[in-house]
Amino acid sequence: MTEFWFHPALVLIIGALVLPMVKGVARKPFLLLVPVLAFAAVLQMEQGVFGVFPFLNWELTFGRVDQLSLVFAYIMTLMCIIGTLYGLHVENDYEHISAWFYVAGSLGVIFAGDLLVLFLFWEVMAFSSTFLVWFRGTPGALAAGYRYLLVHTAGGVALLAGIVLHYQATGDLSFNQFDVVNPTLPVWLIMIGVILNAAVPPLHAWLPDAYSRATVSGAVFMCAFTTKTAVYALCRGFAGMEILIVLGVIMTLYGVIYALLSNDTRRLLSYHIISQVGFMVAGVGVGTALAVNGAIAHAFAHILYKALLFMGVGSVLYMTGKSKATELGGLYKKMPMALFFTVIGGLSISSFPFLSGFVSKTMVVAGTFEASHYWAAYLMLLASVGTFLSVGIKIPYVIWFGENKCSEETWNKAADPPLHMQLAMGIAAFLCLLIGVYTPYLYNMLPYEASFNPYTAYHFAEVVQILLFTGVGFYLFVSKMAPKAKLSLDMDWFYRMGGRLFLLAMQKGMTRVNDWGQATLAEEVPRRLNRFFIDGPARLCLLVVKPIWQLTGVRIEGPDGAEQRFLETFSRSLFTVGSTAVFTVAMLMLLLFFIT
Repeated sequence: MTEFWFHPALVLIIGALVLPMVKGVARKPFLLLVPVLAFAAVLQMEQGVFGVFPFLNWELTFGRVDQLSLVFAYIMTLMCIIGTLYGLHVENDYEHISAWFYVAGSLGVIFAGDLLVLFLFWEVMAFSSTFLVWFRGTPGALAAGYRYLLVHTAGGVALLAGIVLHYQATGDLSFNQFDVVNPTLPVWLIMIGVILNAAVPPLHAWLPDAYSRATVSGAVFMCAFTTKTAVYALCRGFAGMEILIVLGVIMTLYGVIYALLSNDTRRLLSYHIISQVGFMVAGVGVGTALAVNGAIAHAFAHILYKALLFMGVGSVLYMTGKSKATELGGLYKKMPMALFFTVIGGLSISSFPFLSGFVSKTMVVAGTFEASHYWAAYLMLLASVGTFLSVGIKIPYVIWFGENKCSEETWNKAADPPLHMQLAMGIAAFLCLLIGVYTPYLYNMLPYEASFNPYTAYHFAEVVQILLFTGVGFYLFVSKMAPKAKLSLDMDWFYRMGGRLFLLAMQKGMTRVNDWGQATLAEEVPRRLNRFFIDGPARLCLLVVKPIWQLTGVRIEGPDGAEQRFLETFSRSLFTVGSTAVFTVAMLMLLLFFIT
């Protein structure tokens, strides 16, 4: 099908290109209009295949629209509205442009019908999101942005290699379910490229590194799109690949442990992205309709409550300039609205009944139990304990209720953020509540037929017990939960140290090569060539005249000898053109001698 179809990514790209020309009072309405139009484009879509264009020997499909792509596109464009509203105060047009290109890349992947289009938008997503880190402007942000870009470039290389080998083996570029029972090397490479974006350990350290250093509004966008776009790709191509169960469970626990150790609140939330995405990855690995629906539902819910958490903590950073728990505390009177919205996000991620996380996470766990992966389900429940402990309780406590560790300057700056930031948090909080109370809003969007009721007595009692005993545990060990100003080593240590060693080796080795090149190639060789071209013709002419001088008895040697006078006269170019002719003929004779 090739009939006209307007891609929502195109709305954002056009809006991004036009934005620098929109000035004055029209700028903020325009900022809101563009993502609203993209959301409207998704709402009016019909299922089918659109935007098919011939390219060389292939057909590129930009618009494969089905229930799976629609549910992800719905929440991505809705999140774009919320994120843009939250960042309405940002005066840097290029930050908005980067954010919109980032969302456009995500939407391009979601609607891609073939692997080439997927790769194109995958790279758009990686490169545009890098600027959301760099625009923070701090030395740490610049360094983290470079590391983020290098890691994602490596992931893109793995993805492209898998695509090329897959096409070479099958002659097919369509992006559908792969053979996950007997995966080939190309399938493994494509999966590696995808799970890097999902932040699966040990390919995860880029996430807390970059997200904790991004701009305030940039982090809100980043927490929503990269990992969930990867979850979409796993749902599309790798459902039922059992190694994903193992990787997903590792993620749930790994992220929780490092979150508990983190002092920087945005870094803590970043590790919880890894943990929560682990539920989704495990659900995709289980592969049943219920488990995959649960993974999709949890991705939908996660985008909202994680954005809400980043907005809440980001508002503290925006107003006070601080994000470390050891520099905050006691702010409940100064920032009550930020506290309220952050608590909603914290309870949602903790699967508190009547909030979004409860109706999505329980579906993943139930699907895992149903498929008889009991070990995985019980470990995911264990991870839920750590989630409530670190996000549902610890973050509100250390920022708003714990010991006041604010400096006088920080305390004086603290206040609730501007109205548009509160409004964005309010919309996200309302949606967290809506999803938890009215489950058909989310469940009716899910692509697979699988009935599930989260509000059974069993599910309700299970979650309440986990939350209750976790709360009691925090109360008993609250002194042990006090934030400490320390840095926990993670997998990024290896490529940080490896990079430094490589740089040191290159500096030492290349310095020697450079010194040799400077002394030999840049100085000695040109000096010798220059001397040759100055003295060469004279020396060749001496070969002719010396025998004549010897026959006639002329004194040749010495400072006043004929040779020295000849060379001085030649260097001052006082001879006729004939001497140059003699030199040229001699050089030609030498060349002919060596050639023949």
